[in-house]
Amino acid sequence: MTALPTQKKNIKQTANSNLLFGIVAVSLTLGSLAACNRSTEPVAPAASVTIGTEVDDAVLTTKVKSALMADEYVKSLDIKVETFKADVMLSGFVDTQAQMDRSVEVAKAVMGVRNVNNKLSLKDGTQSVGNKIDDTVITTSVKAAMLADPIMKSREVSVVTVKGEVQLSGYVDSETQISHATDVAKTVDGVVTVVNHMTVKK
Repeated sequence: MTALPTQKKNIKQTANSNLLFGIVAVSLTLGSLAACNRSTEPVAPAASVTIGTEVDDAVLTTKVKSALMADEYVKSLDIKVETFKADVMLSGFVDTQAQMDRSVEVAKAVMGVRNVNNKLSLKDGTQSVGNKIDDTVITTSVKAAMLADPIMKSREVSVVTVKGEVQLSGYVDSETQISHATDVAKTVDGVVTVVNHMTVKK
């Protein structure tokens, strides 16, 4: 039986509709699969320091402190140690150039230390018991001011004071924090001068 023209037209339209529906269905399926694939691949934010790096730095800091404490020539000194990406910073005050050189030598000998950033300073003259007590109060006050400041809020800034001279050291996020830290320290009663050895993290 021969199909009438109208029947042929209807059959052709139905076939075209089915083909179009199939194309749309396939497109939607592929789109869904692509979306699923994207959602299963989380994008981790870029981080300059990983948890592993922080742990390694903490271990190095402990090792350097222990080595300094074990050394007969420098064990009695108040030397601050900070580490960032295996770059060790030494800060504080020593009595002689020989003590400074020895401290750097001891730190460099610790396995894992990539570089030693020497920010140690020589004490100017002798220190009385009264000076030491006053300096301890100043150091505590400067640390408290750093923690209370909204720009700083930092426990990573080391503070050492000798005869009213405050030395700041450590690693921070920006140059703004470095300059601001000096301003904060200068507001503390008893601070005669501020020496800033802080460094921006890289």
